Amino acid sequence: MTAAPGQPSRPGPPGGPDRGLARQRTELAWTRTAISFAAVGGAVLKRDVIPGLILLALAPVVYLLGRLAFGRPGTFKLITIAIVAVAVVTLVVALTH
Repeated sequence: MTAAPGQPSRPGPPGGPDRGLARQRTELAWTRTAISFAAVGGAVLKRDVIPGLILLALAPVVYLLGRLAFGRPGTFKLITIAIVAVAVVTLVVALTH
């Protein structure tokens, strides 16, 4: 059953088809975030090598975390902890250099 024109579609059951493209938007957001980490790492790399390399190394981690978000059920806590760890590492790098 589809939504009437002008009406928002309701999400399907868990594991069912996603009619609202939410998954694709979320995957694109994770990809943009990883690209942002890489861009900031490249900019920092010009000024200071070690923090720049750390930020560049975090870019694929962020990308993979985004891909894991839709993997198995129950990975949400693991992903949340990993994201907080990435944020803390980034903050430490920013404050120490």
